[in-house]
Amino acid sequence: MPRKKRPEGTRAPNGAGSIYLGADGKWHGRVTMGVKDDGTPDRRHVKRATEKEVIDAVRALERERDSGNVRKAGQRWKVEAWLKHWVENIAAPSVRYKAAAAYRTAVYHHLIPGLGSHWMDRVEPDHFEKLYGKILATGRKAGTAHQVHRTARTAFGEAHRRGIVTRNVVALAKPPRVEEDEVEPFEVEEIERLMTAALSRRNGVRFVLALALGTRQGESIGLKWKRLNESTKTLTIARGLQRRTWRHGCSDPHACGAKYHKVKPCKETCKRHSRKPCPPPCPPDCASHARWCPKRHGGGLVEVDVKSRAGRRGLALPDELFDLLMAHKEVQSKEREIAGTEWHEGGWMFAQPNGKPLDPRVDHREWKALLVETKTREARLHDARHTAATVLLLLGVPDRAVMGFMGWSNTAMLTRYQHLTASVRREVAGRLGKHLWRPPVVVENTSSPVTRPKWTDVQRQAVNALAKVMPDRWTPVE
Repeated sequence: MPRKKRPEGTRAPNGAGSIYLGADGKWHGRVTMGVKDDGTPDRRHVKRATEKEVIDAVRALERERDSGNVRKAGQRWKVEAWLKHWVENIAAPSVRYKAAAAYRTAVYHHLIPGLGSHWMDRVEPDHFEKLYGKILATGRKAGTAHQVHRTARTAFGEAHRRGIVTRNVVALAKPPRVEEDEVEPFEVEEIERLMTAALSRRNGVRFVLALALGTRQGESIGLKWKRLNESTKTLTIARGLQRRTWRHGCSDPHACGAKYHKVKPCKETCKRHSRKPCPPPCPPDCASHARWCPKRHGGGLVEVDVKSRAGRRGLALPDELFDLLMAHKEVQSKEREIAGTEWHEGGWMFAQPNGKPLDPRVDHREWKALLVETKTREARLHDARHTAATVLLLLGVPDRAVMGFMGWSNTAMLTRYQHLTASVRREVAGRLGKHLWRPPVVVENTSSPVTRPKWTDVQRQAVNALAKVMPDRWTPVE
């Protein structure tokens, strides 16, 4: 049946799409979607092989326009191009170094190799779910797939806000479940063993600071003497120390690291990567290996600000801890005299024998050695921070004071770092027992000079229940 034609002298209503057969033998459709930034009409064009296909495409554009969720006019983006633009030009300048490094790992190692060839407006949630499955199939943990998911969700969320896509498909994808191991803070006996052993080591006071005050690793090794007020016995946490990856300073990063490129995959009997999956060969345009570049920059140990404004805090030191720091200062003064001209003065509270700052990797190895020496269970150095927060819970310190002490601005961190240890459970059980089963009140019997206990209903029921199972220790009461 032939299509009905519009009566002569009439026109289509404003906003209606037009469909026609072009001279090239293809069906064309045009839809006005709105107005461009320069004030000209934003008229979109679609071309299909059949009339039905172009009708469907025109209707899809009209639905998109009517819903108010219109893709921004301009060239379409592919996933690879958008992710590179987002991570380098949008995310990296606005987030901290480690966050940007995590974004780059997810983008360049997982998202681009897995989904980079898709068009932004054509990729679907199941594409991401299949990618997460492939990541798990390589032997990586679910946390890696979850990090990739969070990165993609953030990148596509920004594309959605800028009108590059009409929806954030990653928000619809289901990432794998991550089962986090419950952190076990150290008990009092473990804390005492670790502190005693730490004080026998060079610079061991830094571990005492972590256990007592909950300082992060970067904060501890980044402390300087100028931030210790000896008159008020307060320590200011303002800066930290972290290791950053070197960046190339040459004009051809790929050629610079040519002799360090991995060109073949590992053998099946590889023992070098026994604790993690073998890395794949370097891509053809690999620009890594900057640590060997003769013009490298931006890497090594770098002093940075603390994580947040709340993280910049002042801590009042217990007298015992202040005395330990003073004794450590005397030891360091003697080391400075011995080093002489080899000493690099940086004002570091905890330094190498030549005055240079401590490396986080060396610090980590010393912590592991301390655990072995004291026969303490395997634990992260960051677990000392959980321990300090839990001790404050046990001491009954108000939540607001705990947040200021630990450098938190969000109350959610309380539930993350404070744990119900065996000591806390025993304390709660003791208080509960004293409240419900307090000692009976002794009253005088008016009919006899002998006094008798006055039991509450809860006490009477508890004693009678115990008397049934342990008659040799408990006597029923009326």
